[in-house]
Amino acid sequence: MTESNHLLVICTCPSHEEAKKLSRLIISGHLAACVNLIHGVTSIYSWNETIAEDNEIILLIKTTRDSYSALEQAILNHHPYELPEIIAVDINDGNSNYLKWISECVKPLD
Repeated sequence: MTESNHLLVICTCPSHEEAKKLSRLIISGHLAACVNLIHGVTSIYSWNETIAEDNEIILLIKTTRDSYSALEQAILNHHPYELPEIIAVDINDGNSNYLKWISECVKPLD
């Protein structure tokens, strides 16, 4: 199986404003082609030996494998959470023109 060059990166933010701020930073830095913000998510998770529950915004970030490291670092540098969720999933199939658009929008750092 060949390795996919495109990734869907999942990240959560505590508020719409934080999500927009991070998304604009990612897009303006050419680290992704598109970020979708999904509202109305309740996250229940284990943190500091307790069960926590928060309302969050999910970011679906479309990028390339070559830009992943820079994207991850940008999220870590600008995210308000101590330990932000950053999960990358290979995009193995998709509309070829859409995938080409992602590649054209994303500019990996040299």
